[in-house]
Formats: sequence, structure tokens, C-alpha cells
Amino acid sequence: MHVLILGGTTEGRRLAELLAGDAGLWVTSSLAGRVAAPRLPPGEVRVGGFGGAEGMAAWLREHRVDALIDATHPFAGTISFNAARAAATAHVPLLALRRPGWVAGEGDDWHTVDSLEQAARVLPALGERVFLATGRMGLAAFAGPGTAALWFLVRSVDAPEPPYPSRMEVLLDRGPFTLDGERELVRRHRVDVVVTKDSGGAATAPKLVAAREAGVPVVVVRRPALPEAVPEVATPEEAVEWVRSAAW
Repeated sequence: MHVLILGGTTEGRRLAELLAGDAGLWVTSSLAGRVAAPRLPPGEVRVGGFGGAEGMAAWLREHRVDALIDATHPFAGTISFNAARAAATAHVPLLALRRPGWVAGEGDDWHTVDSLEQAARVLPALGERVFLATGRMGLAAFAGPGTAALWFLVRSVDAPEPPYPSRMEVLLDRGPFTLDGERELVRRHRVDVVVTKDSGGAATAPKLVAAREAGVPVVVVRRPALPEAVPEVATPEEAVEWVRSAAW
């Protein structure tokens, strides 16, 4: 049985690890290639796009894929829609492995928006020293005149490319992050507002706790729309059970 995992996430790597020891399973992980030195999962790995939904459907047929698991980042909406169309075209069962989103708790000062552009518009009223924890993609939204007076701390795995904010310091780092580390980051850089996507998961959640403790507001970008009518699980372990039920 050939299982294709659309990965690049912690959950995708964990799923590949769990399936690697199963006799009778052939696991391929597909990575988008946006990170220069990704953490590779066990099993076969392919890097790069498929050429849209039609290209993915052709790949599924050519490589005789029996099950497709979309374990991409919650904000990788295009690939999720392509996966749904490709799976339907190639008649391959599809499962979505999606980590639950974050939920605000007591003491949180969250400001929820629908896009990075909306986040940029609300920032000037919230603070001047911004911890921009949205990665290196989409920095152009914060490069306009409306945010010119703000200072940004940008954390990403790889160095960002312009356009990006004129007043910016780049911190190259990769999660998971600790609560003590996030507390020190907020203190040392005098952060007074945080911007994050609702990525969910534990690896990058400590920044939310650090912001709450420091009384710092957080601008949270909602997740984009995803394909409907796709079976969904929240953990790699549940995905393993789905694969095993499909295999036998």
C-alpha cells in the first residue's frame, strides 16, 4: 500500500515516523521546498510542487498511490484544495490531518483578523515594537507607509526577501520554542504587540503565554477556508488508524 503524505509539518514528520515500521506500507512524504534545509522524515521524500491539481492527480496515478494524507500547514490553503480535487479525480481516499487552532484563555488580549493586511492596519493602535511571528512569507503586508513608524522583530527559519519592513531585525530560529525563551525574547526586545497566524500546536504556542504574562496584545490571523467534506483528524496517531483501516 502506497501512502503519500503532503507534509512539511511536525505532524507530517511524526506520521511518517509512525508508519515507517509498518510492513506492507510504502510511505512517500512530499515537501513544498520553501525551507532551505527542512527536517526530513523517514521514508521516501519528494520536494517541490506537482503542477496544480491535475499534476497531482497524474502523480497519484503514475505512482499508484492508495491513500493521500494532507498534513500541510493550516495556512497552506492552495495545496489542500488541490489535494481534494486530485484525490477525487484519481479516486484516491483522502484524509486531512489538521492540528486544532488556539483558543484564547483568561487574561489574553487577542485581536482577531482575517489577513496579514488587516493585521498591519490594526497594529499602529496597539503598539510600536512588534514581534512578527508569521514567518518570512507575506512580509510585504507590513512594508507600507501605514506601518513605517513601527519596529519589527521577524523570526523565521530562513532569511526573508524584500519587500519587508524598513525598520526590522531578523531572528533566524526554528521551533519548538520554550516559555522561558519567549519570555526573554519579549523582555529583551521590549515587545509591546505580537502578530501570529492561528497555526495551532504546541511548538510555537509559548509566545502566547509569554504575551499574556507581559500584558502584551496579540493580533491573531484566522485560518483560511479549507475544502469541505474531507475526513479530518487532529493527531498523527488517529491518521495511523485511518491508514490501517484502509489497508486491511
